Amino acid sequence: MCGIVGIYLKTKKFEKSLGSLLSEMLESMESRGPDSAGFAIYKKENDENFKYSICINDFDFEDFKEKLNKYIKKFDITKNSDHVILKTETKPVEVLNILKNNFKDMSLVGYGKSIEIFKQVGNPKDVVKKFKLNEYSGTHGIGHTRMATESAITTDGSHPYSTGEDECLVHNGSLSNHNNLRRKLKKNGVIFNSENDTEVAAGYISNNLSNKKNLKDTLNDGLKDLDGFYTFITGTRKGFAVLRDEIACKPAVIAETDDYVAIASEFQAMAHLPEVNNAKIFEPEPGVVYSWGD
Repeated sequence: MCGIVGIYLKTKKFEKSLGSLLSEMLESMESRGPDSAGFAIYKKENDENFKYSICINDFDFEDFKEKLNKYIKKFDITKNSDHVILKTETKPVEVLNILKNNFKDMSLVGYGKSIEIFKQVGNPKDVVKKFKLNEYSGTHGIGHTRMATESAITTDGSHPYSTGEDECLVHNGSLSNHNNLRRKLKKNGVIFNSENDTEVAAGYISNNLSNKKNLKDTLNDGLKDLDGFYTFITGTRKGFAVLRDEIACKPAVIAETDDYVAIASEFQAMAHLPEVNNAKIFEPEPGVVYSWGD
């Protein structure tokens, strides 16, 4: 049992409050996932720069900057607890290679032109406070609270998972065929950093998108290719999409107003949202892809 949440802003009205709204949503899902938590925030940024979300663990921040300067001459970097956001015009293929070969004790948790990802083990309230989520602004965000079942309680085992540019996934449920699918995706060049089944689903989605399939078709294909029970929220630069498997034993509820659409495992996570009492509230139908912004 895990908790998933997401909010997509249709207007600019609540952009400065996005982090605050998402914080309360995540904290409300503590009972569904006390082991770890994480979130992805999407922002409109300078299109020339790529952003890399990196967990540096116990590595000294100043030492990291000094060493990084040997490989990337022009960059900006900000620290948020044990994570950093690296901004540079250097393309992902080069940066990912630099990180893989020279910073093996660190974890790349996401990259793109809009996305920033933070995740860590611990109580969701502590993780939210640690990364100061309530101070963030943005256009949309998704989050997850985890009760570990498929892999160890580690940063690499926490959600969201990101295996492609500006893409991420949070998941409540369990996939039964993830080991076979992982082997197939590895042959296609997909890299995995954990044994978690959700990372396989994220890899499946990013692999299909890289092959020119759109998000809706990819998720519909997943209904036959991904065996198990699940509710997904998958984020992209433009928005997010929601899918429950055809049996739909994992709960989800959506609240939609003129200003936003929100989703959570339980309505209590959305009870604080502005004007939610006037929202259209419904459960997503089994096997139906719902998307906003894409």
